[in-house]
Amino acid sequence: MTDERASQGAAAPVFRESFCAPAARPYVLMAAILASALGFIDSFVVSIALPAMRLSLDASLVQGQWFHNAYMLTLAALILVGGALGDRIGLARAFGAGIALFVVASCACALAPTPAVMILARTIQGIGAAVMVPGSLAIIARAYPAEERGRAIGIWAAASALTTALGPILGGLLLTFGTENTWRIIFAINLPLGALALWMLWAKVGRDTAGGAARIDLPGATLATAGLLAMAWGLTQLGHEDGNCTVWIALGVATLALFLWAQARSSHPMMPLTLFESPAFSAANAMSFTLYAALGMVFFFMPMTFIAGWGYSEIEASAPFAPMSIFIALLSSRAGRLADKIGPAPLLIVGSLLTGLGYFAMGWLAPAQDLWRHIVPAMCVVGIGMALVVAPLSTVVMGAVSEAQSGIASGVNNAISRMAGLISVAATGGLVSLLYTSNGGIASFGIPSDAPGHSEAMNAAFAGVVYVAAGLSALTAIIGMLFLRK
Repeated sequence: MTDERASQGAAAPVFRESFCAPAARPYVLMAAILASALGFIDSFVVSIALPAMRLSLDASLVQGQWFHNAYMLTLAALILVGGALGDRIGLARAFGAGIALFVVASCACALAPTPAVMILARTIQGIGAAVMVPGSLAIIARAYPAEERGRAIGIWAAASALTTALGPILGGLLLTFGTENTWRIIFAINLPLGALALWMLWAKVGRDTAGGAARIDLPGATLATAGLLAMAWGLTQLGHEDGNCTVWIALGVATLALFLWAQARSSHPMMPLTLFESPAFSAANAMSFTLYAALGMVFFFMPMTFIAGWGYSEIEASAPFAPMSIFIALLSSRAGRLADKIGPAPLLIVGSLLTGLGYFAMGWLAPAQDLWRHIVPAMCVVGIGMALVVAPLSTVVMGAVSEAQSGIASGVNNAISRMAGLISVAATGGLVSLLYTSNGGIASFGIPSDAPGHSEAMNAAFAGVVYVAAGLSALTAIIGMLFLRK
């Protein structure tokens, strides 16, 4: 028995070094950071570039929503499958394939001549991201031994936070001082970044062992994608032209119900429903959905309001994105330590209420159209609230399941958070259009216009969005009060 344990203990370092030599580990870490940067930059900068993209491609608000939704749809539906793919074909192979697909789709986005091509390219980009995003952290865990892994993940997390903060600012600079089609550079820059990450993987990763026995839940992935597609399509049509939206929503609900039925009977489900037998896990994921639904809708409609309604430049419109990244980077670790002492529930409740207060302030102060004195301070309140929530929410998710289930539990929570952004942006588009037209708007929300009443109508629509976000944040706090009191 002693010899067997010794041989198993010796096998791990040998296996790890055959995957990646110690001297090559920094290169693998850099590849993971670059891949994360690709995903984070695209997630935030596209919102800032949306007015320019719509003008250049002559896209409607619904098509603009699908520039966002198409990406989030495949990312949310397939991210759990993407994580399992690494076990099936090899971690570095799957990670590299995700990067390559993301880069190819990014080039298609940069060259897109029509809204339809852009939506198709963003759909493919989301598939690449679904493999790339979970792979970026998994490949660090594979390359680094346990005693060095924490530091490597810390570097990765810090770089991700920095990218999240600087991405919108750099994108805003390009858009402010560029031409009508400068937004295409935002997608084209993914080519050299992705190529560098792929070279590092190719040159520095040695033996990429595939699990082989891992099974991928293709029926589950198909049902999840179809259900989310039908749901998002129906919700996007609300408040616009009659597109049989109720039929599509009903079809989406039925398909997602079928997905849950299939998951309960699958021998290898992508989302094990037994996880939700824990009340704490269910409550944490419900809180994740409401909190990130609020964040998704605000971040999508906020830049369009400031650029097309208030007349600020893209670089100025990127400023409200920074406080959240900064406060999360500064406070989340402290919030995590405090959650260990007093429990996560108080921080989750207070943080959610602070976030809602920041959103409410944005709506209340919107008529003044003062980005620097009103919106940025309000977003600082949102940032503090989110910083109090992020780490304790992860604590609840991880603490509600066994250690053996921690990976899939984290993946499910990640997928639900991204699904929330998809559903919220799809659902609020109709509300925005309705509020815009009912308040005298005669042009289109999110497009610069000199039409009488355009700015005031955009204010009213934006206020409606942030008030809904404030309500969702309050609902998050209520869920915490009811189900996480202990």
